[in-house]
Amino acid sequence: MTTTKKTTNKPIVKLQPNPFQHEILELASKQRSKAKKIEVLQEYRNPALVSIFIMNFDESVISVLPSGPVPYADVDEQTNVGGNLSDMIESKSKSDGMKTTGYYGTEDFAEASAKSSIRNEYQNFYLFCKGGSNAISQVRKETIFINMLKGLHPLEAELMCLVKDKKLQDKYKITKEIVAESYPDIVWGGRS
Repeated sequence: MTTTKKTTNKPIVKLQPNPFQHEILELASKQRSKAKKIEVLQEYRNPALVSIFIMNFDESVISVLPSGPVPYADVDEQTNVGGNLSDMIESKSKSDGMKTTGYYGTEDFAEASAKSSIRNEYQNFYLFCKGGSNAISQVRKETIFINMLKGLHPLEAELMCLVKDKKLQDKYKITKEIVAESYPDIVWGGRS
């Protein structure tokens, strides 16, 4: 007697309109098949998401920001979480107040809606890349990045720290190959 495995083709969970970028990446990452990951990325394509992928996977895009933890936090934050902004972001993204409920963001909607999002900030990403703007000093670029992180939802800030160091794939199961198949119009290389 042979048994056959019953396969079910579960529908992909739908996100609310204009989801956070980390929600899109989380949903795509949780899909088991490459085809489903591509389907999610195509359905939720937006300029901010494309910018994130280009910054992370295009080797010609070189960050002018120092790699590693973001080394600044306000005085009260330094004593509470360990001294740098990266620790604070990690702490807030894992805290009880930032638990995600399914794919729909935080339980504390008022806190989440008071934060900015990568969708509102992506047009300034060029400042953080080699060749982006020589008119702004390195210190100013780092200050702009830190201020952007502080204004973002903690999970969006964590995402930007990963992208800064080209480590998106360390958290999300999304490769350059999947992105290239999802968005064949992206031309890789020649950006610096």
